[in-house]
Amino acid sequence: MKEPDFRKSSPKKNGQLSGSSLQIVKVEDRQARNTFIRLPWSLYSNDPMWVPPLLLERRMHLSPKNPYFEHATCCLWVAYRDGNPVGRISAQVDQMHLERYKDATGFFGMLEAEDNSETFQALFNTAESWLRSQGMVCSRGPFNLSINQECGLLVAGFDTPPSMMMGHALPYYAERIEQCGYSKEKDLLAYIVEGDIEYSATRKMLLKRAKGRIHTRPLRKKHFQEDLDIIFSIFNDAWSDNWGFVPFSPKELKHLADDLKLLINDKLVSIAEVDGEPAAFIVALPNLNEVIWDCNGKLLPFGWLKILWRLKVKYPETARVMLMGVLNKYQNSPLGAALAYEVIGDAQKAVIKCGIKKVELSWILEDNMAMRNIIRDGGAREYKTYRIFQKGL
Repeated sequence: MKEPDFRKSSPKKNGQLSGSSLQIVKVEDRQARNTFIRLPWSLYSNDPMWVPPLLLERRMHLSPKNPYFEHATCCLWVAYRDGNPVGRISAQVDQMHLERYKDATGFFGMLEAEDNSETFQALFNTAESWLRSQGMVCSRGPFNLSINQECGLLVAGFDTPPSMMMGHALPYYAERIEQCGYSKEKDLLAYIVEGDIEYSATRKMLLKRAKGRIHTRPLRKKHFQEDLDIIFSIFNDAWSDNWGFVPFSPKELKHLADDLKLLINDKLVSIAEVDGEPAAFIVALPNLNEVIWDCNGKLLPFGWLKILWRLKVKYPETARVMLMGVLNKYQNSPLGAALAYEVIGDAQKAVIKCGIKKVELSWILEDNMAMRNIIRDGGAREYKTYRIFQKGL
């Protein structure tokens, strides 16, 4: 994989640490932002599991037009050693989180760095100083940029590439973060399902009891926006009691839907109703990372052609269930379990028809035992762990 030629860029402002060749520079212009975005190419050049993200998507993610920034502030920094970029970090303050939890917790994310304790410590010192200046008393992460986007640090499962919108990391990251005073706050789990699901007698019994009350259907293309509104209404209710939950804003929902519209296959989306009321849903998407892995982050000159061919003609063999929810009032009940089994079963039938061989279900909180038991009942196995760290300031 050819590394982008960004090493010639140099910091414009001197933030050199005393007695060190290391500088931490705030991102304040387009050149610095491009350096920030492209930095992973050098760190992962020898890691065959890393999938280069699309550069255009990363620029849009960090653009002021991202609706996340309507309720959050963020600063970015790049670490330079001898003029070469060797690390990066972001720090965020999310007003929607603060309004909900009133815990003065800020966030870090976008973390990438060389295997050097000085680099990690300098990046965290800078991010934490900014968070304290914003009145925060706790730092939590990584979040790129929020809990509704890519989050958690990979700590187990380095031997396979990440699914779309899930992170990858180098094995030394966790230890370096802990050396900076952070400890585990929560683990997020990813499960993989290969082949047909063989459900237990418990599933059959629950579905038999709910027969006649549950009706499922795919996404309706002619009523795309209406069904998306239903899905996210259920999501915001279903996840409302989960650890760290922050609801999607209406503009964030539209932004996400616009980003994923090319990927959405109506057959891979199932909405379940109970007595005619929408009550649960599941959204599986073809794994974009399988599609873009050899584009090196570029859409031109042939990246677009590869992507369209692989999505419309040679369909991906992997997918990710990235959204799923059951209305709160049905959770922890036999009917709630039946709803989960029903939409998962629909998704499994659909992926087989599409020729998909492996499906990732992620992410699932480590203490969400009800959901973990349901998906393990169908033969899913835990294969990746992502960790959220926290530190008092």
